[in-house]
Amino acid sequence: MLSSEVVNVLRSGQTGDAMTANLTKLEVCVDNAEALALAVQAGADRIELCAALALDGLTPGPGLIAQAAALDLPVVAMIRPRGGDFRFGGADLDTALADIAAIRSAGLSGIVIGATRADGRLDEPAMARMAAAAGGLQVTLHRAFDLSPDPETALEQAIGLGISRILTSGGAARAIDGADRLARLVRAARGRIEIMAGGGVRAADAGPLLATGVNALHGSFSDGGARRLPDPAEIAATRAQIAAARPRRAG
Repeated sequence: MLSSEVVNVLRSGQTGDAMTANLTKLEVCVDNAEALALAVQAGADRIELCAALALDGLTPGPGLIAQAAALDLPVVAMIRPRGGDFRFGGADLDTALADIAAIRSAGLSGIVIGATRADGRLDEPAMARMAAAAGGLQVTLHRAFDLSPDPETALEQAIGLGISRILTSGGAARAIDGADRLARLVRAARGRIEIMAGGGVRAADAGPLLATGVNALHGSFSDGGARRLPDPAEIAATRAQIAAARPRRAG
């Protein structure tokens, strides 16, 4: 349930400068060539490129990376060498660093990373090595962030590491159910890092999520089929909600 604070923002339609800045980004995650083409045609602002979305996303292969690199659109690639938890051993980290080098060579816009300790706290040394290897590419911290027992501390760690944005559901299974925490994270970020809402996002959720002040929305916008292809109509409807949330211009 949304807090009275978020409900009041929705009713008033007055989000303020801090809550309406950069509300035009729609990131779509895909794991195959057909999904990539559908997301681009439907108007995604940015692509998160993965393999195996059924496993919550792994590092994509070179063929899909090459296709995405040819697009005139920002593409960020998942860096996750295996399924399961986000605890990186030495071999995992070496694999991730080699994958980051390949992403840089391919010419993509950025990487998506996340590594944690056993208690869910961010593994800062591993994160620092991956962020440094990015060499100026955009760096997104994925939903490993939501495992942290102290989100505000994890936020400050991400800022200290030079991370570009955090993908988070606000700690809930679905972002719409984490709206209150998302709003708190946006306030705590104070414009120092982007907060991107993701986790079961659908067009119907866009208005309440944008009211929290997040900078972007993220989702697969799946059509529900076995191939998990994005639904162009759902993407278009989400884009319409984002456009409607933009501050009105005088004159």
